Amino acid sequence: MIRRALVSVSDKTGIVDFCKALEKAGIEIVSTGGTADLLAANQIPVRNVSDLTGFPECLDGRVKTLHPLVHGGILAIRDNPEHQKTVQELELPLIDLVCINLYPFKATIQKPHVSLETCIENIDIGGPTMLRSAAKNYGDVTVLVDPDDYAPVLEQIARDGDTDRATRARLSRKVFEHTAAYDALIADYLRRQSGTEEWPAKLTLTFEKDSDLRYGENPHQRAVFYKNPIPAAGTLARATKLHGKELSYNNFADTDAALQLLKEFSDPAAVAVKHANPCGVAIGRNLAEAFNKAYEADPVSIFGGIVAVNRTVDEAVAQSMAKIFLEVIIAPDYTEQALAVLKEKKNLRLLLLADLGLPAPASEPALKAISGGLLIQDPDVDVWADADFRKVTAASIEPERMPDLEFAMKVVKHVRSNAIVLVRDLQTVGIGPGQPNRITSARIAIENAGEKSKGSVMGSDAFFPFSDSVEAAAAAGVAAIVQPGGSIRDQESIDACDRLGVPMYFTGMRHFRH
Repeated sequence: MIRRALVSVSDKTGIVDFCKALEKAGIEIVSTGGTADLLAANQIPVRNVSDLTGFPECLDGRVKTLHPLVHGGILAIRDNPEHQKTVQELELPLIDLVCINLYPFKATIQKPHVSLETCIENIDIGGPTMLRSAAKNYGDVTVLVDPDDYAPVLEQIARDGDTDRATRARLSRKVFEHTAAYDALIADYLRRQSGTEEWPAKLTLTFEKDSDLRYGENPHQRAVFYKNPIPAAGTLARATKLHGKELSYNNFADTDAALQLLKEFSDPAAVAVKHANPCGVAIGRNLAEAFNKAYEADPVSIFGGIVAVNRTVDEAVAQSMAKIFLEVIIAPDYTEQALAVLKEKKNLRLLLLADLGLPAPASEPALKAISGGLLIQDPDVDVWADADFRKVTAASIEPERMPDLEFAMKVVKHVRSNAIVLVRDLQTVGIGPGQPNRITSARIAIENAGEKSKGSVMGSDAFFPFSDSVEAAAAAGVAAIVQPGGSIRDQESIDACDRLGVPMYFTGMRHFRH
């Protein structure tokens, strides 16, 4: 039976009604600080924890509940004779229900210009200790950390005077998940404050469940979307859905791929992605031109794809988009007229991300799960180092074509390896993704480009191990090649370019994407 409850919450949501119901059930309420004041102000009988322990709150409230009478009352096993003997001898007041939520550390660290000292003071000590004590002793003690659990617990108390073991076990698990996430957030904050670039020996990560998805990559797979507790500005987790069905697992993955590529550009740009690979990318004088170029880059593959743009979608652009079957559009803004056009397509997901144009955060690690572990690396944010970029052939490309070389490398770093991209006038004209050898990727890009390969530039995510890709490029009319270099057979490719009159440039920076 629940006879005594300890209640101390920072988030006061629903706590007054919860404690009124506890009082009605004849349960004594013990509390601290602001929670005790709030309950007393609402005419709820409450006993201050200092009266229970005989020890005053001290050290600016840092010490309130860290006392043997509190933790003994929580941790005592009710059907253990030795424990009950100690309870009698030490007059430990048994505590049957613990309702606590923690100092708002997450909210504190998000405040502008907040000091380290303020953040440190918002690290809860007594709360997690009591929660963990109660969760450990879930066989006898009910523990609550989430206001959403108040109602079902009250229902059981009203019916049986107690909660059942299955409920207590579920709530116990929830507490340990909660405190683990709380500590992980603190560890991450302190690691960032230290400015260290070393990976820790124990990496603690926490994510918050956002939504259940209909299914995963395939219908027989379950899937959930978890987001960072404090998503970085300009990331997909910060986007708002304005219209359409809920995003699927593949929608999330492809939209993020489009978003990351879009961040490579500051000029008006449009990116179309299909199955994790870009299929059309372009820069224009305005968004209308950029989108039309991205569409024309591959009008077949864009069908059912994802489109990301970095300018406001107006009615004219919306009309062009509405002619195509698209799964998702993400943009920094839409005019009212554009929304009216696009919302005619019932299932089209429209995402708004106002700070979409912000660069990808260089401090955010790139994570990749593998069976039994996690791979982590720095994000691939650079294209090349100017000091390493060099011409390696006798022939040169016209100076006005140099932007195409950079554009090609910006795109190719977002294509699955082995990757080849053909570009002309800041528009992809052929993309060869994800093949086990480079010549096949080159042939796919050339075939996709068709006649557009003539006069294009070819970008490669890694070196050419043989001259075959150079020869295929020259035969297709490619005007120049840009690649990282670094093969022991580089000279073979350089000699082939010189023989065929194709300019080639080395960047010194590889961009594998697996």
